[in-house]
Amino acid sequence: MGTMPYNLYRAAQIRKLDHIAIKDYGIPGETLMERAGAAAYDLLRHRWPQAKRICVLCGVGNNGGDGFVVARLAHEGGLEVNVLQTGKRNILKGAALNAAQAMGETGLETLPFTSQALDSYEVIVDALLGTGLDREVEGEWRMAIEAINRANSAVLAVDIPSGLHADSGRVLGDAVRADMTITFIGMKQGMLTGYGPDYCGEILFNDLQVPADVYEQLSPSAVRIVYDHEKYHLKPRPRAAHKGLFGHLLVIGGDHGMAGAVRMAGEAALRSGAGLVSIATRAPHAAAISAVRPELMAHGIEAGTDLRAAVDRATVIAAGPGLGRSTWAQSMLDTVIEARKPAVLDADALNLLAENPVKRDNWILTPHPGEAARLLKTSTAAVQSDRFAAVRSIQHEYGGVCVLKGAGSLIDDGNDPLSLCSAGNPGMASGGMGDVLTGVIAGLLAQGMKPVNAARLAVCVHAEAGDRVATAGERGILATDLFPFIQRLVNPY
Repeated sequence: MGTMPYNLYRAAQIRKLDHIAIKDYGIPGETLMERAGAAAYDLLRHRWPQAKRICVLCGVGNNGGDGFVVARLAHEGGLEVNVLQTGKRNILKGAALNAAQAMGETGLETLPFTSQALDSYEVIVDALLGTGLDREVEGEWRMAIEAINRANSAVLAVDIPSGLHADSGRVLGDAVRADMTITFIGMKQGMLTGYGPDYCGEILFNDLQVPADVYEQLSPSAVRIVYDHEKYHLKPRPRAAHKGLFGHLLVIGGDHGMAGAVRMAGEAALRSGAGLVSIATRAPHAAAISAVRPELMAHGIEAGTDLRAAVDRATVIAAGPGLGRSTWAQSMLDTVIEARKPAVLDADALNLLAENPVKRDNWILTPHPGEAARLLKTSTAAVQSDRFAAVRSIQHEYGGVCVLKGAGSLIDDGNDPLSLCSAGNPGMASGGMGDVLTGVIAGLLAQGMKPVNAARLAVCVHAEAGDRVATAGERGILATDLFPFIQRLVNPY
């Protein structure tokens, strides 16, 4: 089994890689299928060593062919195997037909799938539908997926859970919820964002011994980014350093009742290494923020005109945490937009921007799916159905860098490939996490990083910090729990 690759691909690109391996490098399709089935079988035995009775559900394409190989090897290995077929067996062809015939020669029969229950098996192998699926699942295919999901059995998906769209990670009507997925040749981008992680379970990758030269002939559609690769942007500071070298960030937000958001963003920026951080917030909040975190220079600002002096002093602006959508909030954002300084916009700054769109090259937008939907004047469901298209559309319409938050956060600066961070965990779905990310991004930007580099590194630092906190359990994580880990992660040397 290979380590998780960094290059990610669309389904059409995977087919192209497969074609290059077969046609240009002389690797027969039957050989690739045999390797895929053998890898899946080896994983099954390793992951569930006590399993004696398995069921393999096979379709009529190459994914089904992989399943026939798994079934044959399991039968030869002494397991009790049932093979259930969906679709018309007489349309099998090529390598899949050969795999079915080789399985039949061992005496293992294929039975048509009906609506029978699958509860009597210890492991179910999903080899129904592969990466070519691009329409909603229906008929017997839908019934088979539903039967798998109802069964009280472990589930191993071959290449991709059936019903999951390989490019976007959306569920095409229904999809298999796998405990593990073993995927081949290239990593499918949709498996790592949106709903993909929930349906894939644990993911293992196997390149089926495809030569490295094959991958050189095709650029990936996205790249998986990780903290260990992005941390090279963090260099040791000179001994003669002073705070003026590391930027002055102004964080704007904290309408009535929302002082905590702007305070967390400001502290996250300090923990990320910003030299100076000022807070512009409602007057009643300023004294309280200064009392609990005196390193933050909090100012009570009640009108956009009063904000201009603070904006002039800042090198970078972050607007949105706890900003609200009042007349006060709009005046704050108007002043930021007029200043045209490097900026990070989050939360209600994005909601206000959606009402009066502006395009800028020197800002970073950090929407969650709901805010992304408002920016694009669509629904949250539409955003989640294709997060790659959504982040690209926001960047195209509003400029700068866009960070689409959520499972498998995506980053787009208008250039190919997109960036995807697969770190992080569900425990980070709690109030204030976005405010902390805003602070980390803005803090790194204030220290002189290029916007796209600040966004990539900050997303990785934030996710890695969340994963380190989650070693004690995912439930109950607070946004401020990340602070000590953020400080360690921005000091890797």
